[in-house]
Amino acid sequence: MALEFTDANFDTETAGNQLTVIDFWAEWCGPCRAIGPVIEALANDYAGQIKIGKVNVDNNPNVSIKYGITSIPCILFLKNGEVVDKQIGAVPRSVLENKIKAHL
Repeated sequence: MALEFTDANFDTETAGNQLTVIDFWAEWCGPCRAIGPVIEALANDYAGQIKIGKVNVDNNPNVSIKYGITSIPCILFLKNGEVVDKQIGAVPRSVLENKIKAHL
């Protein structure tokens, strides 16, 4: 299951050299709801290898502002606290999986 990242726990949860995949989303966003099951499936499939979580942009404005999130869904790939890749918009699972594999 995907983790829930918030303004309060984001820095702690994303620290370290483990790849972290973050889905910035909102409940009212149709494409966000469409990609949600893909994020959950990836979280299950890669459990123990990488961290995968979600940030609700409506409830966590500080993290969203920090990373310049202006369009959702926006998926950031972080390693060592730095953005190493980014995907904007709903895409097939294979696109996200290829990005994950490229940064493992």
